[in-house]
Amino acid sequence: MKKLLLALLCAPLLAFAAGAELHLDKAPDRSRDFPALQNGAKVFVNYCLNCHSASYFRYNRLTDIGLTEQQVKDNLLFAADKVGETMTIAMRRADAKQWFGAAPPDLTVIARARGSEFGSGADWLYTYLRGFYRDDARPTGWNNTVFANVGMPHVLWELQGEQAMGADHKLALTKPGKLKSQEYDAMVGDLVAFLTHMGEPMATFRKELGVIVLIFLAVLFVFSYALKREYWKDIH
Repeated sequence: MKKLLLALLCAPLLAFAAGAELHLDKAPDRSRDFPALQNGAKVFVNYCLNCHSASYFRYNRLTDIGLTEQQVKDNLLFAADKVGETMTIAMRRADAKQWFGAAPPDLTVIARARGSEFGSGADWLYTYLRGFYRDDARPTGWNNTVFANVGMPHVLWELQGEQAMGADHKLALTKPGKLKSQEYDAMVGDLVAFLTHMGEPMATFRKELGVIVLIFLAVLFVFSYALKREYWKDIH
């Protein structure tokens, strides 16, 4: 009887948890794709760096994804004078809070921050940047499927177009943008790859080094075991 009562009490909570589950689309893995990362950096500088800073990432770290310092100066250095500077913005936080209601967050480690909440920061960002839709009830005229009542407007709407939320709670493109749906998704994938790279520029090297270390330990184990058997052969 006690177990039945406990199950009845917990049922609403379980139903709520199941309904609140967030569906995230899988972001493409482009961590080793330098052209994609370079395109993501271009999109970030042109569309995100107006309001969002990346104050823990220096422009000269873009050489890690195959760019030269001269290429960075010629094509991406719009908000700074030297490639050794960090990606900061001119907008003051006080002004941003007054204009938007909250200061736009720094994006240096946004992928890692969202990853700690939702399991995959890349998947969250990929779904978020593709999940904006028109909502006249919001001050900006936009809402988002994974960030309800978001204060950020859809800065990429000219590229994606305008989406509307249907009665079936699915998004539908009502006004095409400059890019086709597949092209927009590919661009967002590049941007997400760069945002993920900014959060941990050495991630790829760390993973590759980890594989090498594991292989070394496996080989060392074989020789250690053989040496152990040689030393203990007279005892066993």
